[in-house]
Order: sequence, then C-alpha cells, then structure tokens
Amino acid sequence: MKISVSADMLDGIGADIAEELRKRGHDVLVHGALSDDESNDWARASEAAARDVAEGRAEQGVVCCWTGTGASIAANKVAGVRAALCTDAYTAQGARRWNDANVLALSLRTTSLPLLDEILDAWFAADVTDDEDDLASIDHVAKIR
Repeated sequence: MKISVSADMLDGIGADIAEELRKRGHDVLVHGALSDDESNDWARASEAAARDVAEGRAEQGVVCCWTGTGASIAANKVAGVRAALCTDAYTAQGARRWNDANVLALSLRTTSLPLLDEILDAWFAADVTDDEDDLASIDHVAKIR
C-alpha cells in the first residue's frame, strides 16, 4: 500500500515512522522533516500528506506533530480526508472501522515505538464496517461543508 507520511520534526517517533511503515511492506511518500526539500512546518507537511491521499497519490496517510492535534486539524481541512488522532490501538481500530479514517494522526511526544507498533497493527488490520448506520454517518460527514 502507498502511504504518505509527514512529521514536523524528527523527535520521538518522527525519525522512525517512515522506516516502520517500510518494514511492513508499504511504499512511503515523505513530507516535512522527513524530506530534504520541503518545509517542516506541521501545517504544510500535514497538508502535503493529506493531499496525497485526497488526490490519489497515496491510499492512506500518517501525519505527525508534537501533540498530533495540529497535524490532524491541518489534514482534515483537505476535502476527502478523514484524519483521526489516535493515542492507542483501540482508537486506531475504531477510527478505521467506524469512521473509515484514511489518515492516522500521531503525537511525536506520547507515541513510543512499542505503542506505534500496536497502533499500526490495529490500523492496518481493521476493516471498514458494513453497518448501514455507520456507512450513512460516514457519508454524512463527507457532505458536511
């Protein structure tokens, strides 16, 4: 799977996230501090990764900043992106299953490598629900302007 990844710094899991995804067999596009020729500003880096997803250059994205909050806000400004700030595996699984989230937002400060592994396991293992009520909610969110 092609995954677009951004981080505004290499602190915490910032230096490791792209390699962790590659170890899982994903093709990774990098932005922000992970790229030699882009701004490492959290807003611009997160937008770049989110646009990759929205415009079809990547199937999913992972955006990171110190708390994860700014990265998730910036990513969610891009039409077609459903970014979820996940601090644990259960939330990551639920974001994929019930919300069809296509961008995972992470905190560089609070996500350890073992926790990252658990979150990625849950994120990639979850299937989007086939429940009609959940799908109707996902569709409704897509229409909110």
